[in-house]
Amino acid sequence: MAHKKEKFKEELYGDAVREKILEFAAEGWESIPEDEREEWFTRFKFWGIFHQRTGQEGYFMMRLTNADGRLKPGQLRAIAEVARDYAKGPVSNPEFGNGWLDLTTRQSVQLHWIRLSDVPDIWEKLESAGVSTRSAGGDTMRNIVGCPVAGKDAEELVDTTPLLDRFQEELRGDDALANMPRKFNISVTGCHEGCAQDSINDVGLEPARKEVAGEEVLGFNVRVGGGLGGREPRVARPLDVFVADEDEAYEVVRGFVELYHDHGDRDVRSKNRTRFFVDEEGPETIRELLQEEYVDFELRRAGEDIREEYTYNAGRPPEAGKADHVGVHDQKDGRNYVGLSVPVGRIPAEDAIELADLADEYGSGEVRLTRRQNPLVMDVPDDELDALLAEPLLETYKPEPNPFTRGAVACTGTEFCSLALTETKARMALLLRWLDANVDLPDDAGPVKIHYSGCTADCGQANTADIGLFGMRARKDGQMVEALDIGVGGGVGEDPSFVEWIRQRVPADEAPGAIRNLLEGFAAHREEGQTFREWVESVGTESLVELAEPEETDYEDPYMYDAKQAWYPFAEDDEASSASEAAGTADD
Repeated sequence: MAHKKEKFKEELYGDAVREKILEFAAEGWESIPEDEREEWFTRFKFWGIFHQRTGQEGYFMMRLTNADGRLKPGQLRAIAEVARDYAKGPVSNPEFGNGWLDLTTRQSVQLHWIRLSDVPDIWEKLESAGVSTRSAGGDTMRNIVGCPVAGKDAEELVDTTPLLDRFQEELRGDDALANMPRKFNISVTGCHEGCAQDSINDVGLEPARKEVAGEEVLGFNVRVGGGLGGREPRVARPLDVFVADEDEAYEVVRGFVELYHDHGDRDVRSKNRTRFFVDEEGPETIRELLQEEYVDFELRRAGEDIREEYTYNAGRPPEAGKADHVGVHDQKDGRNYVGLSVPVGRIPAEDAIELADLADEYGSGEVRLTRRQNPLVMDVPDDELDALLAEPLLETYKPEPNPFTRGAVACTGTEFCSLALTETKARMALLLRWLDANVDLPDDAGPVKIHYSGCTADCGQANTADIGLFGMRARKDGQMVEALDIGVGGGVGEDPSFVEWIRQRVPADEAPGAIRNLLEGFAAHREEGQTFREWVESVGTESLVELAEPEETDYEDPYMYDAKQAWYPFAEDDEASSASEAAGTADD
């Protein structure tokens, strides 16, 4: 029997949902019948509108979509002004204040504390700048990821911009494919670094070479069925297909989208991601189905890929190549792009507006977003670099941050998410400062990538980190506290692998001590030039467990006793008892 959400979607989904959102916005969110809210909130997600967690009734998260992380001149400013004017809640976050943007691991933006009544005005503001929320959430094709410097990078192999635009307009824009069995992620890599991380996407294209009609052609190999979450991550499997040009690449990816649309499981939601579909059917069967039913040209066998060159989030030494896009880098046109590090991906609206101003003043105005929750200022001439780097804002969002901040990623956490078990972003910001003050790493160790996901859904991509953290619960001194599972040794690149979980349910105030002890073991016992991932691979599990001994330190965790019982982790007792009171007042 199909899952109940399939019935919701069958009755109404995709583009048609927009009119209902506008109707409810005009009447106020409470006009949505209480017994129908689950189905309407399911449909709203297609338009990037997610109801926040229990206790925050009337407030929504809004997710935007922009293929490949590209924000044209003026778009960041429009988003930041929306955050400034509309994304404010009844209580300020003690770390980040009120009114900010969250940069995501899919190269886009999330806004919080949005009231439904404001959605029409927000859409008007965003869409006038060319920014959309369509297909940003729900069971559909999500934001397409790619190399954030596609068409600009001095060393790229293939400019994937035309293909990404085609996917955005023709494939994601096709309302007939809006209702997928579950969310579906597309990735296109055209560079040496592999920064689109195709290995953890439902379908990914990676650059490859093959002799076609007597000539060596640069195109793509195809991988399918990657993904994280639920403690059942999978590396995308090679489909043994090489596509030689844009048309072939488009047809094969569209064919796999249609195949999964038609044959994907719509009954058991915990098992209906493509990674399980590929487990069940096998790459060869999927290849045969594609050839027989979905693709009009004869599929070639895979070409010679360049995966051995991949360095992005791959745990390789700095001399191997870029592991991220932070810092100053060459463009093919002789100009530069400057990647800034935004700790845990959250930036106040006023800072984002200032960043847009700097992009206009020193570059072309274009800003791009990476899969590591960071922005890039594009098209900066050599003679403007020093002035940009001297700007005060870059003291906050450094192009050369410390090794912990540079590698940090964090999901939303219990602040807004109904699935999360712990607070994430404010805790991670505090942890990064504590590690910087208490741990010294050798200069040649490179950044240590710490990723924090508030639950096993793994939106923070903890499975691919040097040190991965999952939010958990535990008992300490007779009380329920927020806790962390600690894993080590993940990464993508030539040989994608996921973390090994070496400590479980460590109370949140003891986790920094465990991480410090582990890092000090790394600093003391590594070989010269060895990265953290390489060191983990050379050390046995027993030794890693012993080194990562939990310990109380001078680190004080301010959120460990919330355990998601309050309507907002940062609310004081004398503040609003629930968000719905404030939301109702605002909607009146």
